[in-house]
Amino acid sequence: MSRTLVEPFRIKMVEPVRVTTEAYREEALRNTGFNPFLLNSDDVFIDLLTDSGTGAMSQAQWAGMIMGDESYAGARSWLDLEKEVKDLSGMEYVLPTHQGRASERILFGILGGKGKYFLSNTHFDTTRANIENTGATAIDLMPEESMEPDTYLPFKGNIDLKSLVSSINSLGKENIAGIVITVTNNSFGGQPVSMASVEAVRVICDRENILLILDGCRIAENSYFIKHRESGYEEWSYREIAQKMLRLADAFILSAKKDGLVNIGGLLCMKDYALSLKCTNQLILSEGFSTYGGLAGRDMQAMAIGLREVFEPDYLEYRIKSTAYLGERLRNMGIPVLWPIGGHAVYVDAGQLFPHILPHEFPGQALVCELYVRGGIRSVDVGSVMFGKFDSEGNFTPARKELVRLAIPRRVYTQSHIDYVLDIFKEIKEMDQILSGFKILYEPPFLRHFTVRFEKINPKIIEGNDGAGT
Repeated sequence: MSRTLVEPFRIKMVEPVRVTTEAYREEALRNTGFNPFLLNSDDVFIDLLTDSGTGAMSQAQWAGMIMGDESYAGARSWLDLEKEVKDLSGMEYVLPTHQGRASERILFGILGGKGKYFLSNTHFDTTRANIENTGATAIDLMPEESMEPDTYLPFKGNIDLKSLVSSINSLGKENIAGIVITVTNNSFGGQPVSMASVEAVRVICDRENILLILDGCRIAENSYFIKHRESGYEEWSYREIAQKMLRLADAFILSAKKDGLVNIGGLLCMKDYALSLKCTNQLILSEGFSTYGGLAGRDMQAMAIGLREVFEPDYLEYRIKSTAYLGERLRNMGIPVLWPIGGHAVYVDAGQLFPHILPHEFPGQALVCELYVRGGIRSVDVGSVMFGKFDSEGNFTPARKELVRLAIPRRVYTQSHIDYVLDIFKEIKEMDQILSGFKILYEPPFLRHFTVRFEKINPKIIEGNDGAGT
């Protein structure tokens, strides 16, 4: 018998959220140039913009923060964190940073440069930006079968091994600065990566003498999928699976704002002593001393606790199943989603939902804005707003999929909040009204989606189920 999905925690403190009117939200969105990143958080009812740093910490983490050691060098909180990370990663050299993109900037700033290439299953937005900022090139190598949104594959986030070998041969192994495997594959639906795939990449890296970098900000969620989908790991603990995968890598980047269960913090871990010295020098130059790296002692203490709590079976079971709850019900409703549902988010295919809006008119942004105006729900386009590009002649190359991400903060929203999101999607699916695409008024040179501003273009008419337009 199927039972109600129950949160494995009790609430002892609440944060009030404000319910606003549609008219208020329309005006607020217009004032931001139709970019929800620029909204004030008080104007958002349910915030699914990101799961990064937006989770709720446990009573043990809050207690640990009180005990944080704020010494500038060699703090007790740092020693606790270092011990935890070494046990988890098996890497000798551990540097704390204020968040994951700081780790990326340091590592890729040293490894990258003009003429260098980084190959990946899918680079995340900040990873790509930090690589390209050095003059290097970031290349994604996803299997063609993974690009079919409705196809079920247990490990849809794997890198294409044939394309990887071909790219190394064509570009020259001496020009490959590193292979970056993102687990889970954030930019592609939070899809998991199998242990077998990482082991195969390790063999290639050993043969070609190329660095293997693991972006493991959702390593616990990935371990859940391995235990339940990959043969041979049924009896392993989630932590043991993560330990095995991390030991396959030469370097490990972590945004602890995800599976570190904290609101701020990151890590850069390495096996190579010479590389660690270069990274340490850059860390001290820009972040802080090597035993705090831009973090307060209390933040490091909370991270040390979070990196252990995240592998608790009750937590991971609820985390994965609660995300699936939203995705499966959207799919049953007829909303096109990337399938199967990933670990941290549900990805809606706005291109399929709004086929009348062309890619250069950003159908994902149309859905993002509609969710906010109708329900106060903040989400993000991870389609052509984030990954589409204009060339020097103004020609537009869209993203492969026009996706909108609904990222679920950890231990924040209850099932009734998620049911409310489903209600808003039902309204959008049944609507019979004018819906506009967008054109860009302003965009920065990197990470466009954070500060881009839009204006509505010629509105299109969507016909309802009865075929009558407005």
